[in-house]
Amino acid sequence: MKHTLFLFDLDDTLLDFKASENLSFVRTMHALGVAGATEALFAHYQPINVALWRAFEQGTVTQHFLKVERFRQTFLAAGLVLDAELASRLYLESLSDTVVLIDGAVELCATLAAMGEVGILTNGVDAIQNRRIASSGLQPHISFVATSEAAGHAKPDLRFFEYAAKLARPFDKAQAIMIGDRLDADILGANRYGIDSCWYNPQQLANTSAASPTCEVASLREIVAALKSLDLVAP
Repeated sequence: MKHTLFLFDLDDTLLDFKASENLSFVRTMHALGVAGATEALFAHYQPINVALWRAFEQGTVTQHFLKVERFRQTFLAAGLVLDAELASRLYLESLSDTVVLIDGAVELCATLAAMGEVGILTNGVDAIQNRRIASSGLQPHISFVATSEAAGHAKPDLRFFEYAAKLARPFDKAQAIMIGDRLDADILGANRYGIDSCWYNPQQLANTSAASPTCEVASLREIVAALKSLDLVAP
């Protein structure tokens, strides 16, 4: 196979972050004494969280600020007087206990690890992401984990990919491929760094962005076949 270094996004590619996020948020609110209306509160939280993550990826806010500010804004919007710092800490602690795998994730990583090296590239908190990977059953198949917190930069920043490349075994761009669900972070970052990319697109969304994936799949179980098909067109 042409590719021997398989770089995976973590959330919503190998792990179902949406499911984990919801469970962790509800647990956190219950711990803070908010017994009802967590669904409505979560509806406030989601767009605030997404906007802050986009700002972080653009370099306009820090990750530390994001972690607390998303709860501060949520509580303010809902008229709640709650401790945002405590909410952030409880939420992050809960994430490693609410891991939900995407179907086929462990089998795929095991298969690809036998063909080369598997790395995780994630815009997340270093300790939390490593604990989640350990809880998921993926860890035996993962060679290294690069987080935005450790790198000091977030995908799609070139410097994040340069940091990740240093963690891999002898690195060759021609043999590396980035696999992820986000065009604006995973695929665009791979484009900028000059490596192949595979867009994991389970909802089969249209690509109206500037990002250009080398291939596209609707399920993790399609990835090995898609990578083999790239060998047929490799120069």
